[in-house]
Amino acid sequence: MANGLDENSHLPASLRVITLNCWGLKFLSKHRHARLTEIGHQLATASPAPSIVALQECWTQQDYLTIRKLTQTVLPHGKFYFSGVLGGGLAILSKWPIEESSMYRYPLNGRPAAFFRGDWYVGKGVACARIRLGDGASADQVVEVFCTHLHAPYEQDDSYLCHRTAQAWEIARLMRLAAERGHMVLGLGDFNMVPLSLGHRLVEAHSPVRDVWRILKPDSALGSARHAAEKARGRPVPSARECLVEHGATCDGKLNTWKWSKQLRKELDRGRESEVDPDAPDEGARRLDYVFSYDGGGGKGDRWRVESAEVGMLMRHPTLKCSLSDHFSVEATLVRASGQKTASSSPSPPMTSPLPSSTYDEVLALISLYEQRERKQQRVQLTHFWAQTAISIGCFIAVWWSPANYVAFILMLLSTIGFGAGILNGLMGFLFVESELKALKEFEYDIRTARLRAKDGAGSS
Repeated sequence: MANGLDENSHLPASLRVITLNCWGLKFLSKHRHARLTEIGHQLATASPAPSIVALQECWTQQDYLTIRKLTQTVLPHGKFYFSGVLGGGLAILSKWPIEESSMYRYPLNGRPAAFFRGDWYVGKGVACARIRLGDGASADQVVEVFCTHLHAPYEQDDSYLCHRTAQAWEIARLMRLAAERGHMVLGLGDFNMVPLSLGHRLVEAHSPVRDVWRILKPDSALGSARHAAEKARGRPVPSARECLVEHGATCDGKLNTWKWSKQLRKELDRGRESEVDPDAPDEGARRLDYVFSYDGGGGKGDRWRVESAEVGMLMRHPTLKCSLSDHFSVEATLVRASGQKTASSSPSPPMTSPLPSSTYDEVLALISLYEQRERKQQRVQLTHFWAQTAISIGCFIAVWWSPANYVAFILMLLSTIGFGAGILNGLMGFLFVESELKALKEFEYDIRTARLRAKDGAGSS
């Protein structure tokens, strides 16, 4: 034994971690297969070589297998995760074998009525993988990886904020349980939230993980220059280069060709590139993609410390000249601390750090507002079901007195189509909304419990 570590366990001196939203929507994402093939090539030739890679919006097995084939020498192990009707779009690649994996589907996850958005159908959740870095049996040789893609905002008023907040709570719970097992934890993915937003605060308060970018750059931006929290800081609009280097902006920036105007993208398709001044102000760039980490030794760098974090995958496709995705990657290097402790010698760290009661009140208000919205939606759906049932019965009765066959046909057609739509709304009203409201009640209970603990902690101090 040396420094509490078995010399034969061959633990790596560093970990290179990458997370990337690939934008691999089948039939919808332009140049999908060509771009994801190039992403695989870039991962395979990256220096330093990646140790663990988390991919989001890698929807098809064809794209996943292409990336696996290209990265076989540096990332020989991987898992494509299945979820929902259309798949979760999540994948994890690793330098070391995946000992155990699971797919946890979020209880609150979109609405089937919003079929044009698809979040409910893809079954968004958390792809979980347990990876052993060494060949020993101790807890300090295990890293648990959690890859996710939280619900997108879509609308101006962001009616899905409740979903995303509940999802942040769920992944925080999973990461906390992994930390309680004494394992290193990595939370990777497109969280669709800006730094220090409600979901971000819940993740860091109710699990011991920390946002690696803010570890190194605690004064980085809290959103785009247009975001209210960032405006309140009264800072000048950062340049496109600063958004990448200082603030970790992974999407919606000027340097990503998929955020260019339609005319500029048409010009690019014709082979005419446009120059973007990296020193020009960039109001839209923001950070939605994260690497959260917990070192497994109390969160104080006893086992691993964050050495670097940067935005990656900035290169263009060699022939198409477009960006490889509508997101850039987040890439972090963690190095093994020299004074590493064993799991048994490390004191048990607190897994949570309660937020102010006002924060939990904010979540409870959000839950209440969303519950009212869903109950109203349920009433509309069930009213439509019962009304359409009555109309369909009326149409069948009217057929008896139909003056002509074509009138009877029209009545039967209207009855069939209308009743079909009514049944769909009835199923959503009776089944889906009820299950969603029950999941919401569970989330509300958790938040109320957390609020009580926070209040008791404040009182005892």
